[in-house]
Amino acid sequence: MDGRSESGPAPGIELAPLAPPANLTAELVRRLAAEIRAGRLRPGDRLPTEQALMRQAGVSRTVVREAVAALRAEGLVITRQGVGAFVADPTARGQIRIDPAEMRSLQDVLQVIELRIAIETEAAGLAAERRDEAALERIHAAAAAFEKAVQAGDSAVQQDLEFHRAIFAATGNGFFPRFLEFLGPMLIPRQTIRPYLEEVEDRTGYLERVQEEHARIAAAIASGHATNARAAMRRHLTASRDRYARLAGRLAVGQPG
Repeated sequence: MDGRSESGPAPGIELAPLAPPANLTAELVRRLAAEIRAGRLRPGDRLPTEQALMRQAGVSRTVVREAVAALRAEGLVITRQGVGAFVADPTARGQIRIDPAEMRSLQDVLQVIELRIAIETEAAGLAAERRDEAALERIHAAAAAFEKAVQAGDSAVQQDLEFHRAIFAATGNGFFPRFLEFLGPMLIPRQTIRPYLEEVEDRTGYLERVQEEHARIAAAIASGHATNARAAMRRHLTASRDRYARLAGRLAVGQPG
């Protein structure tokens, strides 16, 4: 940090409105990340406010919040409650992560889900064995927030991320939450390929199924039954993998949505 005030954003940052690309969130993440990596936004600089980003990029508050969350997951920004989002110190960032630019196809997404199955299945089992009341409260609060977001018609990306983050925290092993930094925004792949998903199935129905899967995972962890928790998480992620595999197959043969 070079002594600049936290009271205002960095000077000279003005984003052009976004054209309608495949995904507004991914495009806003790309634009902001480019500003950071080019040094136009420097460590300690505050990002423009939500209102400023909405105005400049011509996007909704939800898109802005999802983009900031993705940048935080990548280690590019940190957020301070009631103050805003700031460019992170590069020396504090994880050196290994999955870059969204690497995810060029649904096959890439499927490979990431395979990795998640291996890691998160065990995380759920450890969470069932080690969770305390505070950890359970966080898991249940995240599940409830996801349900509320789905009922409101939201994409629930942030609430989905928080549910999995809460389970990782419940393991009591600090390296599990760091795994989220490795995955970055790819932990919730629908924020990257959502437009394609919505062409082939109703988003609300899809998210309601995810909600049910979350509820089964939370119940298994609360019961303290590690085997059931592992099985519930594996079913959840396997179902996700199978949904994207079906979608990849349809797109590969050029079938209409």
